[in-house]
Amino acid sequence: MTITAQPRKTTQLRALLNSKQLEFLIEAHDGISAKIAQEAGFKGIWGSGLSISAQLGVRDNNEASWTQVLEVVEFMSDATSIPILLDGDTGYGNFNNVQRLVKKLEQRGVAGVCIEDKLFPKTNSFIKGTAQPLADMDEFCGKIKAAKDAQSDDEFVLIARVEAFIAGWGLSEALRRAIAYYDAGADGILIHSALHVPDQVLAFKREWGDRAPVVIVPTKYYATPTEVFRDAGFSIAIWANQLIRASVTMTQKVAQTLMLEQNLLNVEDEIVPVSEIFRLQGVAEHQEAEQRYLPQNGDCGSRTILLAASRGIELGEFTKDKPKCMVDLQGEPLLSRIVDEHYSVGIQDITVVRGYKKEVVNLPSLDYVDNDDYDTTGELVSLSRGLQELPQDGQDWIISYGDVLFKTYILQMLLATEHDFVVIIDSSQHRQTQQIRPDYVACSLPDSTQAFYQNIYLHQITHNLGDHEICGLWTGLLKVSPQGQPGLKDTLNTLLQSENVRQQGRMPTLINELIARGYPVHVLYIKGHWLDIDQVEDLFKAGNF
Repeated sequence: MTITAQPRKTTQLRALLNSKQLEFLIEAHDGISAKIAQEAGFKGIWGSGLSISAQLGVRDNNEASWTQVLEVVEFMSDATSIPILLDGDTGYGNFNNVQRLVKKLEQRGVAGVCIEDKLFPKTNSFIKGTAQPLADMDEFCGKIKAAKDAQSDDEFVLIARVEAFIAGWGLSEALRRAIAYYDAGADGILIHSALHVPDQVLAFKREWGDRAPVVIVPTKYYATPTEVFRDAGFSIAIWANQLIRASVTMTQKVAQTLMLEQNLLNVEDEIVPVSEIFRLQGVAEHQEAEQRYLPQNGDCGSRTILLAASRGIELGEFTKDKPKCMVDLQGEPLLSRIVDEHYSVGIQDITVVRGYKKEVVNLPSLDYVDNDDYDTTGELVSLSRGLQELPQDGQDWIISYGDVLFKTYILQMLLATEHDFVVIIDSSQHRQTQQIRPDYVACSLPDSTQAFYQNIYLHQITHNLGDHEICGLWTGLLKVSPQGQPGLKDTLNTLLQSENVRQQGRMPTLINELIARGYPVHVLYIKGHWLDIDQVEDLFKAGNF
């Protein structure tokens, strides 16, 4: 098999600059934002001076030294395979500083640099731009020549940024400078404007023609349709600061929520899981290395068994040609949502017990077991069929239903426990549920602050409890450790010797029998954040869950 080598980053950037169509760069300011930009499909990155200084907590006034900027952009380069065009401000000094900058950028795999014709130390162009003097044109041309002489890679790109419009000068001065910079060796011109309309950059491009590629930064004139830039023949448009601004928006929101509410419940599901940070950091590669180089600790993880054999006749026409677990929720099956919840906490092994319209239950990468007697048997027969097919590999079992959604943290809590039998109880549900035979529970201690400091045990699951006895509602989640699995199997097999249990036996029957046999069943309390799809209206709730 022939493997085609990826072009050098400098070659990639030069191809973007000379492309016959409008290309786009997006700003990034650290390794993760650079990787996100690449995964989003961008072909190149703008190493924004504003954004890099902002993430360092300093002003965009050359307060971050050029070596500090260099260190950040090196991490960005290491994290990606697409080219980076660095916003090099004024070049951080005179011609000598520019030459050293170019050499160091090439060493770190940065594909190009953009330097602007203002004085060092510079100030951001959108802060009193007209009060900022421009550099001497001939001196700036010397910087450009020095930069081109310093590069060892002929494909390395140097863009000259013209600030004439920013400083309050007109079109003639912008053109005069751009022509001089191009003649000095610049590979392209970035023409900058602080107006909220593109009049200045469009006028420049009409006069400039096709002498050399022209780059724009539409931060201020963002309402202009992109097609206008295409029609004008611009080479590259740079989205120059949107990622840092978006991150500040979300960071402020989360910080304010945490300060106000003093808990994580309304935050965790609004932000990416820690596993996504790990993925962006390349943890999978490190884990593969651990498998090769480190002794293994024998951790076998967890397997989920989903009971999904019933039709769900209460949903009427929705389950006429498919079981409840496959009803559509905003374009994807309910089962797919449930499976994704388990994947998000690291559970990859999932067994689904099918029954009604089993051929429709066909999501990839799952293990399937069929209960063809689903119409005349209860949940415990489905569970028994599922357990018969499981490998004896030392995994914890998570037993649940194919019609119940949970917030991610609930599964994470369950996985973190080390008891042999654990159930999740919703303590906010007392007489509020609409279930016909609700699975109310009595426990050794009701939910309270005190419950966080001691073990809570389940006493009974039944719909027949007095108000003063109810501690909440069972959510359908049961975890069984490898040590508890023989006891569960033995109890289940004994119960299924009864024809009545085979026909109508439900999971609460099994759990109550475990308790009767002396097995302690531990309780984890939650307050909401789960949804049992029992009625048609639940489908609408699930869409926004």
